[in-house]
Amino acid sequence: MDVSIILVNYNTADLLLACIASIIEKTNEISYEIIVVDNASADSSVEKVRAKFPSVKVIANNDNVGFGRANNLGVAHSEGKYVWFLNSDTLLINNAAKILFESLFSYPNAGIAGGNLYDGEMKPNTSFYQTMPGLLGDVDYLLFNVFTKIKYNKNLNFNYSNRILEIDGFITGADLMIEKALFEEIGGFDKDFFMYYEETELTYRVRLRGLKVISVPDAKIIHLEGASETKKENSIRRTFESKFKYINKTNLKGKKKLLRLIFKLTSYQRYILYKCLGKENKSNAWALTIKVEKDVYKRLQ
Repeated sequence: MDVSIILVNYNTADLLLACIASIIEKTNEISYEIIVVDNASADSSVEKVRAKFPSVKVIANNDNVGFGRANNLGVAHSEGKYVWFLNSDTLLINNAAKILFESLFSYPNAGIAGGNLYDGEMKPNTSFYQTMPGLLGDVDYLLFNVFTKIKYNKNLNFNYSNRILEIDGFITGADLMIEKALFEEIGGFDKDFFMYYEETELTYRVRLRGLKVISVPDAKIIHLEGASETKKENSIRRTFESKFKYINKTNLKGKKKLLRLIFKLTSYQRYILYKCLGKENKSNAWALTIKVEKDVYKRLQ
């Protein structure tokens, strides 16, 4: 089998059904399977998938084990040469599975591939990041991405080039394809991450092997970003928990204090800026971010 498409679900039944329908409609000329790993949803997701799509493999967890662990479980039950991690809030626009499969197979020394993501209005959505987490990226963000905008021009988070691009950072976890053998050799997603940064940390280990990360613009997918988890305090907290875990697990551990200083400068800068501009929603968001980051940092020390 060519590709195993793995969907992790948590209380997104309607989105999940639409995602599966789009996969079946758009995918052809390759052999594939769909595997749904459900994290103890309370919205009858499992029953609905089994009733509407009996050919889909469904793994029903008794607890919410998180994104990475659920994907690892899906891989353990997969038969494809490649695995494609796809969010439940995505819709395929074209035969993206085949396009990514052929690109990853044929591109020299490629380890990970992802397509171009669009929002619900078909506008470009964040599909990748051109830098891995670190000092240079954080300083660049403090300066409103001035350096990366100069270096990458329009191709900062979306591939406008109409050709395969080698990415210096990482593909978002919304649509990440990797060879199953490679995924298993490096240990899969790190089980310490419940949600967020798991694809970043996986990419870090893939890069340690000297492999490339590629963006394939011909593979087109709608990502209804945020639909599968509301961006509130809980998700902000999980983001920082995972961020600090990532720092401690990579070559950034010795730079933790400096990284936090840069973040504090950035967050207070943004808060003051948006407050002065009268943009209350953004200033309040940054105020909450500052509070949550401080709480998480104290708790994890």
